[in-house]
Amino acid sequence: MAQILKTTERIVSLDKVRNIGIIAHIDAGKTTTTERILFYTGKTYKLGNIDEGTTVTDWMPQERERGITIVSAAITTFWQDHRINIIDTPGHVDFTAEVERSLRVLDGAVMIFDAASGVQSQSETVWHQADKYSVPRLIFMNKMDVLGADFKASLKMIKDRLSIKPAVITYPIGAEQSFKGVISLLERKALFWEKDPLGIQFEEGPIPSGMETEVEAARSDLIEQICAEDEGLLAQYLDGKEPALADLKKVLRQATINLKLVPLFVGSSLRNKGVQPVLDGVVDFLPSPLDIPAVKGINPITGQEEERETRNDSPLSALAFKIQVDPHVGKLTYLRVYSGTLKSGSSVMNTSKRNEERIGRLLLMHADKREEITEAYAGEIVAAIGLTKTSTGDTLADSGKQIILESITFPEPVISLAIEPKTKADQEKLGNALNRLSEEDPTFKIKSNRETGQTIISGMGELHLDIIVDRMKREFGVEANTGAPQVAYKETVKKIANGEGKYIHQSGGRGQYGHCLLRVEPKNRGEGYEFASEIKGGAIPTEFISPIEKGVKEAMENGVLAGFPLVDMKVVVYDGSFHEVDSSEIAFKIAGSMALQDAVKNADLTLLEPIMKVEVTTPEEFLGTVIGDLSSRRAQILGTENRGAMRMIKAMVPLSEIPGYTTTLRSMTQGRASYYMEPSHYEEMPKNVQSQVLAKKA
Repeated sequence: MAQILKTTERIVSLDKVRNIGIIAHIDAGKTTTTERILFYTGKTYKLGNIDEGTTVTDWMPQERERGITIVSAAITTFWQDHRINIIDTPGHVDFTAEVERSLRVLDGAVMIFDAASGVQSQSETVWHQADKYSVPRLIFMNKMDVLGADFKASLKMIKDRLSIKPAVITYPIGAEQSFKGVISLLERKALFWEKDPLGIQFEEGPIPSGMETEVEAARSDLIEQICAEDEGLLAQYLDGKEPALADLKKVLRQATINLKLVPLFVGSSLRNKGVQPVLDGVVDFLPSPLDIPAVKGINPITGQEEERETRNDSPLSALAFKIQVDPHVGKLTYLRVYSGTLKSGSSVMNTSKRNEERIGRLLLMHADKREEITEAYAGEIVAAIGLTKTSTGDTLADSGKQIILESITFPEPVISLAIEPKTKADQEKLGNALNRLSEEDPTFKIKSNRETGQTIISGMGELHLDIIVDRMKREFGVEANTGAPQVAYKETVKKIANGEGKYIHQSGGRGQYGHCLLRVEPKNRGEGYEFASEIKGGAIPTEFISPIEKGVKEAMENGVLAGFPLVDMKVVVYDGSFHEVDSSEIAFKIAGSMALQDAVKNADLTLLEPIMKVEVTTPEEFLGTVIGDLSSRRAQILGTENRGAMRMIKAMVPLSEIPGYTTTLRSMTQGRASYYMEPSHYEEMPKNVQSQVLAKKA
């Protein structure tokens, strides 16, 4: 029997709920498509327009001014008696954390591609993010009306670049200026949006003359794809019988949920054509919370893996995936309820932090508007007020039936800048604003430089930090001065080395004594930090191991070679000594810090720099000039490919070589080239470049 999900708007069985995200490369049309979905489902009564700043999901002033999505917005609507919870995510790589955390809690996604550009770099990135969390998807090939739109070329690129099997459900009638509508292949009918400029009404008709052969070939391919996923249908197909439409849809739905096929739709959101079939596809092919396997986690008491079924009467398990500071109600914690029921006013256990929390109020979010509810059920995405200690990635559960769900991992910041308040009066406000913004955004980091007394903020790019500073001014009333953006270098070790830390302090009364020996070992790039203890025979009492690790972490954050954080290394405490009376946690913390600094000095320290994945799109005539300039920036050219009349260059370029590139590229190409970049990885800097960086720090 289907679980019932109650809302103040309608009562819906859980099999009729869809939790979906809209994901894509920047400018592929995510927000425009979301606005059309809200309009056609009756959620809004006027079409939102990005250029006019009237969109529902882009509600922040910065989003409306810049015409980009910065934070993911949650909104609920209804289509064919199904409740659709939509999260519209940013496309700009600086806000990749919003995409990552949204995909972690969604059941399905609509991936939007630009029909003229095909698979762009950020498209690949978000596609693989969705792969990481096994999110079933359907594709909407948008912008069929724009100059250069090429359905077949984009379809081939999707197959080749993403190694997937798209199942074409709607087929375009025309392209560019002549794009008129779509053909629903399974039903063999054409849909035209010619008479209603708002696209609410569309007409059904026969397949246009001259398209019959290609449409039948596409339809035959689609049916063959679907039948290959089910033995019963395949037997019918091989016998020359066409399976019933309901059976084809049922098998396609299961193949989509199992990540075997990806239904593909075409259209133009801006011209209001082809969006309703996508909504039908969300209902027909994307999973409900009941179709998703039971969520798995670790019981923190037994250490055993456990499952939670998507049922209201199961023990509670919910994941906090987003924190938002709201000027009216304070801290909002977005939760995905995987099992059980969450009630306002109830107490829950934050199993990640081992704290009890109280749910003050529960809200159903509609972008920046909200609706109060008393209970949240399995399968819902809601926001809670009153959770003071919960942060992104934490699990909430019943205290008697505890579980810790898989958390969310985020990329490391690649750029930083110094920030200081304009006046003494702003000093305290600055600290408060930065702390609240870092609570919201896991990719935004704050650090104090002990030598200079400066506050350093780090993020995913210049735009990211620009938005942070703008939000501080508008939302928190803090005026601040900022320095020039600096590349976020890292330090690491290249060989195994030992170090010793001994802290002895006598001050008349009780003294301080801490002594430990550490070993540092290099790890592969991106593997992070690991701490282990090999203490035997009580050389150091167990209660002092944790303080040693705290001292190690503190020393790693401040670096040794040039003050950059230490990464990608294992630290092992293997010996030491203690004093029965004088040993304390603080003494061992200081000893741990001293031992780490001693060890890494003998471990062949080196600097790492962030490498960016760069794509430059340029007219053919400037290809040689652009490649030559990239090579002078220490770029590794990966290759070139044709993009219509343009050429696209793929390269890996150190971030430190990119400042000012926009201006240079424009002047080299008469303003006709553009580029896109995103963080790729960290790698060791050449020795001559390291010397320059260290000389500047000296």
